[in-house]
Amino acid sequence: MTPEQKKLYRLKADLVSAAADPIRLAVIDFLAGGEQCVCDIAKFVGAERSNVSRHLAVMLRAGLVDSRKDGLKVMYSLRTPCIMKFISCVTDVIRHQARESSRILEKI
Repeated sequence: MTPEQKKLYRLKADLVSAAADPIRLAVIDFLAGGEQCVCDIAKFVGAERSNVSRHLAVMLRAGLVDSRKDGLKVMYSLRTPCIMKFISCVTDVIRHQARESSRILEKI
């Protein structure tokens, strides 16, 4: 593996790691519907605004989301909505695993 390939894999791992939290995945799902303020995101995920803000800061540093000020509110949106393809793929893997587990259990 070349040094450039190693760096690219590190960048990819950092990005996946920034999404690898149930609250962050819920935020990504919510933001797929369009730009939202922290207050609405917090309500959707059922967490305190301060907690959601910390998660959003991680996502912002990783490049998953963008933010902008709108008066006193901070509005967030997905930087690259194609992240939803990845989330959909993860769901497909879970479905596949569930089907495989079900087939195994039927044989017991």
